[in-house]
Amino acid sequence: MALDSTASTHWEGDLFTGAGTTTLTSGAADPLAVDWKARSEESGGKTSPEELIAAAHASCFCMALSNGLAKGGTPPASLDVSATATFVPGTGITGIVLRLSGDVPGLSIEDFRAAALAAKEGCPVSKALAGNVEVTLEFV
Repeated sequence: MALDSTASTHWEGDLFTGAGTTTLTSGAADPLAVDWKARSEESGGKTSPEELIAAAHASCFCMALSNGLAKGGTPPASLDVSATATFVPGTGITGIVLRLSGDVPGLSIEDFRAAALAAKEGCPVSKALAGNVEVTLEFV
């Protein structure tokens, strides 16, 4: 069964002086303020499309890795992932870096790295970005 996930944005004004509000229809978060300055200079308490992509990628990668580890017989005690999406005005998103640390009892570091690389390639967000944005994985 497919599940549709929807978000919407209301925007007023032009790109550089206007602003908007992005709403997750799930109700999981309050409406999020967005504007060009948050996207290209500093967040100032607002979000950007790239931050939302980074959040989606971090959570998707964690889910894929936890599933792969569990299927391999070594479910994680914990995983911590941050994702950084780099945006260059006039160019677009130039890359995403996933940073991973985890506690997986009974698993060698080599096997942990292999599982993480498989999750990086296999998570649906990584697949959606494949061929468009370079995604790198760092172990911290």
